[in-house]
Amino acid sequence: MEEYVKKAEDLLQKVFTNTLWRQSQCINLIPSENTPSVFVKFLEISDPAGRYAEHKKAMKRERKLLAESRALKDDQIFYYQGTDFIHFVEQKVNEEFGKYIGATEVESRPVSGQQANEVVFKAMVKFLNRTPDHAMCSQTGRMTCVMNNELTYGGHLSAQPFGALFNMVEGDSVVNFPLNKDNHYLLDADEMCRLIEEHKPPLIVFGKSMFLHPEPVAQARKCVDDLGLNTVIMYDAAHVMGILGPFFQDPLKEGVDVITGSTHKTFFGPQRGIIAANMDRKSPLRKLWLDINSRAFPGSLSNHHLGTLTAMLMACLEMNAFRPAYQKAVVDNAKAFAQSLADFGIPVEGGKDRQYTSSHQVVIKVSDFGDGKEIAALLEDNNIITNYQALPDDESFINPSGIRLGVSEMTRFGMDKQAFHTVAGFMADVIKDKKPVKDAVKTFRKDYLDMRYTFAKDRFTGMLRSIMEAVLPYKKDFSAIFS
Repeated sequence: MEEYVKKAEDLLQKVFTNTLWRQSQCINLIPSENTPSVFVKFLEISDPAGRYAEHKKAMKRERKLLAESRALKDDQIFYYQGTDFIHFVEQKVNEEFGKYIGATEVESRPVSGQQANEVVFKAMVKFLNRTPDHAMCSQTGRMTCVMNNELTYGGHLSAQPFGALFNMVEGDSVVNFPLNKDNHYLLDADEMCRLIEEHKPPLIVFGKSMFLHPEPVAQARKCVDDLGLNTVIMYDAAHVMGILGPFFQDPLKEGVDVITGSTHKTFFGPQRGIIAANMDRKSPLRKLWLDINSRAFPGSLSNHHLGTLTAMLMACLEMNAFRPAYQKAVVDNAKAFAQSLADFGIPVEGGKDRQYTSSHQVVIKVSDFGDGKEIAALLEDNNIITNYQALPDDESFINPSGIRLGVSEMTRFGMDKQAFHTVAGFMADVIKDKKPVKDAVKTFRKDYLDMRYTFAKDRFTGMLRSIMEAVLPYKKDFSAIFS
């Protein structure tokens, strides 16, 4: 017993040290990360974290048979008892996220962005096989072709044949978006339309992990409609979910059929995935939406992590409450950060004529100063956390020449344009001169520890304490632990 007590003690100490380092001593610039608010964190550890709530849409016959049963909630059959609260939470998540994204339909059960993509891909195969069109559905039942962003040019692995598209598309029948010859972070919309006409893909997947500028969604929509194709246009918004709207891009308004993504990057929720669309009963794609539902459960998951689902509802409330100010601050800070890095002599990708970025991301080229992996490690040694990145002209990820940065987390901790100018100076010292700045970074971070764009804690202090008391298995332990 003593051996395992010591192991537990060691684990708790390491968790404390790591949390203190990342939350109060580092400048966190990885664009795929964010820190949830105290409210989101509290709800993640509430009772639903250990519960189950599998459910599916009831067929007409099932609804008649279960009309008087508590297993039927609205049109859903639930397979566990004690799920009234979870049903309420899920309905509210769908409602609030639908309000945020401008969607009539939301599937909130996926537990990651990659799983959300896989759900849609599976649903597309099922949908196409309902009435096989061999121009879009091969003899093996797979999609004949998918158009997407190439991995080395910023595409995400979840939309690649070796990722979530595995076994969903015939062979390697993927057509990559053509790039703008003057700026490889932009797509060539005219050439894209030519390729759409040539290949007639059943599915087009926009979205990237290296995501600096909006995608040509409206052009693709017009091209597909003009050609009379039944192509489904999908937008993987994982990285930009939290800035969709007037300050970046509004994909549903521009013509995409379905949006997927994770909920913990620019959208400051827990780590989950989500799918949204406008496919109500009048939509010609209604059956695709039903297939998305069924490929979520039972196709890709059973229980859907109810603690983070509950936390997601709180994140949606925060996002809808603080959206305009947060989104504007993120985009403005990214542009200012990019310009400051350039002013300090660090080459910035994305095009100066486009202010280098339109999103939360900034991409720098560090090959003049060393290998991207080594530079990222050196920055980490100085408490600046970044993400090394292969750039469009790199041969592979093995020798990356770039570093990918994101401003959303530190924006939420109160950093403004001037603060990011200071951060750019720290980075230039490390990258160009290999100068140690760790102590300066730790001192600087002390001024940015209070989270913005969340509700005032003093309004809910009593309720947070009550939740913690309820979560603890023995209330008598509460005072001893937190006194």
